[in-house]
Amino acid sequence: MELDERTKIREHISNLSFEALLKLKEQVGSKTFGKTVYGGSCAKKSNFKRANKNRPREVSSKIRPQKLKLENNIQIEKKPIPRDPRFDPLCGEFEHKIFKENYSFIKDIRLNEKRQLEEELKTCVNPKRKEIIRKLLQRMNNQLLEQERQDKEKCKKIQKRSEIKEKLRNGEKPLFKKKSVEKLENAIEKYEELKKSNKLQKHIEKKSKKLSSKERRIMEKSNS
Repeated sequence: MELDERTKIREHISNLSFEALLKLKEQVGSKTFGKTVYGGSCAKKSNFKRANKNRPREVSSKIRPQKLKLENNIQIEKKPIPRDPRFDPLCGEFEHKIFKENYSFIKDIRLNEKRQLEEELKTCVNPKRKEIIRKLLQRMNNQLLEQERQDKEKCKKIQKRSEIKEKLRNGEKPLFKKKSVEKLENAIEKYEELKKSNKLQKHIEKKSKKLSSKERRIMEKSNS
């Protein structure tokens, strides 16, 4: 493969999402994918041809670095410094929207795992395994519900910003609600959602149980 053609392929691949790269690698195979992107012979050579003999020789990253020797004949090896991409400025700034778009396929994987666990639960006869599956399904359901709640909150914020911008564009004064009013509206909306899903009674019982345990702890502290 010519260098110009490989450069064009690399430019095209650099614009693909993480999911598309994984699918492409599965379709063509990791060996073909590596040869196309990185070249067939570059990875195996330890020494590369230099444009100028005075320049340092390029060494393959696959070769293990040599151990350093101290004066007292103790051999030590440089330990790699751990880097967290979330807080490393070299990795760029985190964009939640781009991250969500690139890794949207994870939700489909979770839903598929949930369906498999539900099918396994129907046919499972081992009580211990059944209990494990129930706990896993409960955790998955909680994660999906939390994700839906976060998505709704983000949609509300986006809609609110667009309404404020539209009013400012039209020369109108936007109305900003107090935090107490927003909190009350969110509580009413949550109440309506629980009522529709027939989970209101369970939510009230859980809330009352939490309050009673809190009051009990306060009483124990006051008596001690």
